[in-house]
Amino acid sequence: MEITRVILTSLLSAAVLFIIAKILGHKQVAQLDFFDYITGITIGSIAAELATELEEPLKPLTAMLVYGTVAITLSVVSSKLPRTRKYINGTPTIILDNGRLYRDNMKKAKLELSEFMMMCRQLGYFNLSDIQTAVFEYNGRLSVLPVSGRRPVNPDDMHLSPPPETICAEVIMDGRIMGENLRRMGLDDRWLSRQLREQGFRNAGEVYLGVCDRNHQLTLFKYE
Repeated sequence: MEITRVILTSLLSAAVLFIIAKILGHKQVAQLDFFDYITGITIGSIAAELATELEEPLKPLTAMLVYGTVAITLSVVSSKLPRTRKYINGTPTIILDNGRLYRDNMKKAKLELSEFMMMCRQLGYFNLSDIQTAVFEYNGRLSVLPVSGRRPVNPDDMHLSPPPETICAEVIMDGRIMGENLRRMGLDDRWLSRQLREQGFRNAGEVYLGVCDRNHQLTLFKYE
């Protein structure tokens, strides 16, 4: 009876951990599948309990075996039935495509603008106009397809000495003007208002994200 109770509580906790991991989003399990993440932290915790359980070591041992069996079973199921992978691991999410930034997809992926910009910079893309498509993978990493005409080229092969690049600044985020960044670029609200009108926006509240490079080229993404 006790062993049955341990098995049932183990299955219940596995289900709860899975749901929590899904709610938290893919950022919590970067480079790991959901059940790899769940199994790792849970078996580690149970193993610590097993090491200190002197009176009834069979209970935590049974729980570890249940979690291991669940993980192996799901791995086999996802391998044999590819359609189940989207329910177990999730699916990739398109964040940016052909100059359009998808706000709803960012919310779905639990991804903030600042985190998206950081991921782009980590991949070497400091200007979003250099990106054709950005996909947030189910393992929490960002994959980027660069614009065909702006893919990296070795300047030494062409005997060129290009000027150094500088970081683009976010001047509008989620409809709010980033005044400090704007001033750091040597610009002001009047310049920004003029640029907004020229690109067909009435005010910053209509803009989801606006980035400006060192040449004062402003790239705006509207709410989708």
